[in-house]
Amino acid sequence: MPAMHQDSAASAALDGPFGDVMSGFPAAPALQVNLSNWQQPPYLRWAFQHLREVIPTHPIRAGAPRALPVRGASAAGTGDVDGIAVALTDPFSSALSSEPMTVAGVLAATYTDAVLVLRDGAIVAEGYFDGMTESTRHLVMSVSKSIVGSVAGVLADRGELDVHAAVTHYVPEMAESGYRDATVRDVLDMRTGVAFRETYTAADAEVRIMERSMGWAPRNPGDPYGAYAYLTTIGQSEAPGGEFVYRSCDTDMLGWICERAAGVRMADLISTLIWQPMGAEFDAEITCDPVGSAIHDGGVCTTLRDLGKFGQLLLDNGTAGELRVVPDGWIADAFAPDPGVREAFAQTDNEPVLPGGWYRNQFWFYRRESGPVLLCLGIHGQMVYVDRPTRTVVVKMSSWPDAQNATFLAATLRACEAIAAALPSEPEPAQAAGPPAADPQQHKSKRRSWLPGR
Repeated sequence: MPAMHQDSAASAALDGPFGDVMSGFPAAPALQVNLSNWQQPPYLRWAFQHLREVIPTHPIRAGAPRALPVRGASAAGTGDVDGIAVALTDPFSSALSSEPMTVAGVLAATYTDAVLVLRDGAIVAEGYFDGMTESTRHLVMSVSKSIVGSVAGVLADRGELDVHAAVTHYVPEMAESGYRDATVRDVLDMRTGVAFRETYTAADAEVRIMERSMGWAPRNPGDPYGAYAYLTTIGQSEAPGGEFVYRSCDTDMLGWICERAAGVRMADLISTLIWQPMGAEFDAEITCDPVGSAIHDGGVCTTLRDLGKFGQLLLDNGTAGELRVVPDGWIADAFAPDPGVREAFAQTDNEPVLPGGWYRNQFWFYRRESGPVLLCLGIHGQMVYVDRPTRTVVVKMSSWPDAQNATFLAATLRACEAIAAALPSEPEPAQAAGPPAADPQQHKSKRRSWLPGR
């Protein structure tokens, strides 16, 4: 991650949710968020909540909303933090400190913008910090991959997508690229063997070239124009079907395949196949490149509760209420994948952080004594945590200064485990969630209750 910009104006005291970033009419040049700095501190917290003001987006339309029930509701219609008081106040060992920490301490230390806890489908805790509200659309980075993977699952179940087919069956333009020998299944599991480095700290890494091509950063002379144009230039480093290597380009390839298979652009596929059936309350968005193609690997922006509904969908084997949304077989396959998937993961540097884990259908997993935990993960601290044995979903939206931080990730997972362990096993009666609170003092109060002193 590039070093923080040291201009004195941009480094002014943080007296508001975004400090002085984008303050003024217009903001001073050093305080303005633009295509060059939006992924850098101190600008990224504002950018993640206002991305369509920086990069163009396609709308992902919601339909008839399905209310999440609330347990221990407050007057604002949001979850009562007292519902997980034990998890908040009982210290536990954390990678962040040699001293035990509480859940609240971990949230404070890991740049939390919003957090939601669902137990057995009901909201038991909800918090918004640093400018976030119930209606704010926050960038979820690579959590987008799990949403696109779910779209692929629906298309496969409908017979519109053959996961065993060659990539070139759907996108013949890839015949001379590194994807020429890969199958859709290789793409889904990131075992394509293409030459792509996801090294965010290296300016010459392929992920940075792709960002410039897809409009997430200013283009350099000679950069391809558009995400799909970039994909055709990728070479091959090894035969497909081997070791798992995390490559964002694979999800962009998957998105292009899904669009070709269905004849529909990704924003509308997500809307009709996932967002509307699961009962999303708000329209979401997905960024698009200079030629109008969606950025499948990380461009989705959504509200906290709607992302919680997606997590609950995964917990409930693809159902939303009585409605089947994602095929149960797709999720079952992810939880218990074919032989070789676990082995492809085990020898990678992901194993120490996610022990016993694997990657399947664009989902991450790691193993606990009680069973596997499903994760949707994005850089800068985006997470959906799905624990089947306790029927717990935790959603965390964040703005870590660094793209990747293994210590922050390990501490966040430990906090999620503490929350799941502390919640009562027998849920109390729940009521439907009310409309978003409009009173800013209610948001302010919730921030204080979750993160004292922040």
